[in-house]
Amino acid sequence: MEPILETKKLCHIYSPGTPFEHGALRDVDLAIYEGEFLGVMGRTGSGKSTLIQHLNGLLKPTSGQVLLRGEDIWASKESTRQARFQVGLVFQYPEYQLFEETVYKDIAFGPRNMGLDDGEIDRRVRQAAAFVELPESVLEQSPFDLSGGQKRRVAIAGVIAMEPSVLILDEPTAGLDPVGTEHILGNIRDYHRSKNATVIIVSHSMEEMARTAERLVVVHDGRIPLQGPPREIFAHGEELEEMGLGVPQMARVFHRLRAMGADIDPSVYTVEQARDAILTALGKAVE
Repeated sequence: MEPILETKKLCHIYSPGTPFEHGALRDVDLAIYEGEFLGVMGRTGSGKSTLIQHLNGLLKPTSGQVLLRGEDIWASKESTRQARFQVGLVFQYPEYQLFEETVYKDIAFGPRNMGLDDGEIDRRVRQAAAFVELPESVLEQSPFDLSGGQKRRVAIAGVIAMEPSVLILDEPTAGLDPVGTEHILGNIRDYHRSKNATVIIVSHSMEEMARTAERLVVVHDGRIPLQGPPREIFAHGEELEEMGLGVPQMARVFHRLRAMGADIDPSVYTVEQARDAILTALGKAVE
């Protein structure tokens, strides 16, 4: 299968040739496939934010390439422009980027810049609002009159309304309470399933990654030392700890049980898997 989005030997150096020179990315090769739900994790300063800002052309590589459906997004001005529409990026705390006088106009901003007609813009605005569970009654309200969680949904809807092939969200649940977190993640999962879109989430929460992502990419010191299904990644508990990352609570419990001699699956990382593993272990004990 050909990747929808790919980096080849991607390098980025901040402030080159100055005393503040810093290599944020170092020869990063990454393939992202159509329809997958990818999680990107790494401690602060690892290079993960720099990486995702290359994926839609917000940052230009110092060297290397970013390919969208096989075409270098920096091949021409039009290639870069199209990449920014096809790869939608929702920044951390996106509610601070709201600026229009109504929710409707804020969600419509991206589609209008794409040159779409009023009918198509209206369809996209209402569909995007529905995806993030915003009632139509709020569309004519000021976004600044909404709650924090609703503001974030408006910001996410504004990117969804452009109907990107790839949706990237940087810490989409940061600062939200557990109820707000589950609502946002549920909205994103619904969007992924219904549109078969490629979704990339950056998160510090190992629990969120465990429950949501199909594949994980670990960024450390500007490189990608680990990538694969969550079950494989969370089995590298010691390596993750050395990189300044943790593992889900269930993974820590089962690693400890394994270390104590329990005949139990060490790759468990969710509550549901823990339940099944314990029932299996009890069944063996009965036999």
